[in-house]
Amino acid sequence: MADGCRAVRTARSARAGASGTMGAMSAATSPSQPEPRATPHRAGFACFVGRPNAGKSTLTNALVGTKVAITSNRPQTTRHTVRGIVHRPEAQLVLVDTPGLHKPRTLLGERLNDVVRTTWAEVDVIGFCLPADQKLGPGDRFIAGELAGIKKTPKVAIVTKTDLVDSQQLAEQLIAVDRLGKELGFEWAEIVPVSATGGNQVGLLADLLVPLLPESPALYPEGDLTDEPEQVMVAELIREAALEGVRDELPHSIAVVVEEMLPREDRPADRPLLDIHANLYIERPSQKGIIIGPKGKRLKEVGTKSRKHIEALLGTPVFLDLHVKVAKDWQRDPKQLRKLGF
Repeated sequence: MADGCRAVRTARSARAGASGTMGAMSAATSPSQPEPRATPHRAGFACFVGRPNAGKSTLTNALVGTKVAITSNRPQTTRHTVRGIVHRPEAQLVLVDTPGLHKPRTLLGERLNDVVRTTWAEVDVIGFCLPADQKLGPGDRFIAGELAGIKKTPKVAIVTKTDLVDSQQLAEQLIAVDRLGKELGFEWAEIVPVSATGGNQVGLLADLLVPLLPESPALYPEGDLTDEPEQVMVAELIREAALEGVRDELPHSIAVVVEEMLPREDRPADRPLLDIHANLYIERPSQKGIIIGPKGKRLKEVGTKSRKHIEALLGTPVFLDLHVKVAKDWQRDPKQLRKLGF
C-alpha cells in the first residue's frame, strides 16, 4: 500500500533533479539581453480526499477522460492510491485518488486511513470532495479538521454531484463549505462546484488546480494516463463488476488477485487472445454462493461485464477465468492482507 506514496516521492525527486539541471544550463547560456520569459510549465500531484462515496473516483475519471479508477455507489470502493494523469500543453496534473477516510472497523480500514494521511503529506495540492446533495456531517468536519493541520499545502473545496440538487441547495452548500474553513481557521484556495457525470465545470477545476502546482517539467511521458500496473487495474475492474447487486455488507469482503496474464501461444498474430486467471476472495464460505449465484449465473455476469472493460483497457481480446475462494476474515488478518496486496 506504500507503493503509491513512494511513486509520488520518486517523481518528485525526478522533478527536482530535472529542474536543477535546467537551471544550471540556463545560467551557463544566459544571453546578455534578457528575453521575454515563456509561461512556465507546471507539473505536480493533486490528491482528492473526502469521506467514502463523495465522488472522488468519478471525478478522477472525468478529469483524465477515461476510466482509471473504479466507481460504485458502495462506500469504501477505492482501496489503492490510483494515479490519473491529465496532460496539457502548459502543465501535467497527476491526480491521486485515495480511499475514503472513515472510522475503521478492521485492520484493512486502519491501513487505508494510513494511506490517505501519508498521501496528504506528499502532494502539492489537496482537493476535498463534499457531495452537494448531503449536508456537512461529522465525517466532513473530522476530515476538514485534519486538513486544517496541514499548513503549507493549498486546499481546494470541491462540491461534487451538483447535478443532484437545485440552485438554492447548491448555494446553501457552498456557503456551508466556506463557513467550515473559516470555523477551522483556514481559507480555501478555491471553492468549485462540479458535476463529474455531467461534465459541468470539470475543465474549470483543472484550470484552477494547475496554477497551484510548482514549476516543473513533465513527470510522465506524453500519452500516459495512469501509472497503475495493468494487473492491478484488471483486478480492480473485476472487483467493480463484483460489487454490483450484492448485499450491503459483502463488498467490503471482496478482494481480487490476478494470478496470471499470458498471451495464448497457439493464436495467429492477427487474432491474439490474452488469458487472464483471477481469484475473487471472500471471508466466509456462506458468501461464496452470493458471488457465484444460482448455477453460476452471477459469476458469469461479473466475467462478462468486467471483460468488456478489460478489453477496452488493454486493447486486445481476453479470455477471463474467474474462481471464488475463501480467505477467512482476511480484513483482520495481517498475513492474509499481505497476501492480497495490502
